[in-house]
Amino acid sequence: MSKIKSRSEIGDILYHLIRDPLGLIGLVIVMLIFASALFASWIVPYDPIALNIPDRMQGPSWAHLLGTDQLGRDTFSRVIMGGRVALQVALPTIIGAMTIGIFLGMVAGYGPKWLDNLIVLLFDTVRSFPTVMFALAVVALVGPSLNTVILVIMVTSVPTYGRVVRTLTQSIKSSEFIMAEKALGASTPRILAVHILPNVLGPLAVLAAMDIPTIVGLEAGLSFLGMGVRPPTPSWGSLLNDGYSLIRNTPWLIIAGGIPLILTTLGFTFLGEALRDVVDPKLRGRGGDK
Repeated sequence: MSKIKSRSEIGDILYHLIRDPLGLIGLVIVMLIFASALFASWIVPYDPIALNIPDRMQGPSWAHLLGTDQLGRDTFSRVIMGGRVALQVALPTIIGAMTIGIFLGMVAGYGPKWLDNLIVLLFDTVRSFPTVMFALAVVALVGPSLNTVILVIMVTSVPTYGRVVRTLTQSIKSSEFIMAEKALGASTPRILAVHILPNVLGPLAVLAAMDIPTIVGLEAGLSFLGMGVRPPTPSWGSLLNDGYSLIRNTPWLIIAGGIPLILTTLGFTFLGEALRDVVDPKLRGRGGDK
């Protein structure tokens, strides 16, 4: 008699993540990043934007774990709050880009050829602009703000998700179970929502996990150039900017701004690689559970 699995789908994913050392490391790092962003207001020991000129440019100490900047602001507090800003950019961007990309990708993959060509042309047009240059141009026109950064990165990310969904939809729509649904009189919206959508969400989750560090890095780059979030809002990019201009006097600033970006990249990359192995059992090298 075959073994009956009692684990839920989410439990099965967590089970495989925990068994994978890199997946476990990535999961722990990502959970710490989300926890620090969620509870940032309770974690920070000081107001991250409060000026304290007498304590300016102090080195790391028990009073200021990562020292202070040129205005006396506590660097540790700004790093923690900067993580919240990074996720405030990354999560709405990913959700918005995935939502629009799923809709356009399924319409292109399942719809008539002329509509497919039109949507692919739209994707190619958007992707023809270098992301950084497009972001700089838009921010220069409308001014730097958190919403502007989110909108620009979301628009440039839609083609990536749309193309993946289009390819998956085209491969699924010729499957036998889709043909059977059509023969039974199922409507196009039902086929897309009930049968195609669940089959594209797995690969998109992996892609989203891989894209979050890219989006966080792009936001940090724009803030480093002074075209991201407005000062005095704490951002890892503005920390790097301050550290770069004062690197001879306060090297801890650039270290404090760089380490979170490195950890975010490693955490989400490890998690994404492990999720990819779960989504595609062939990549596990274990042959699946018996």
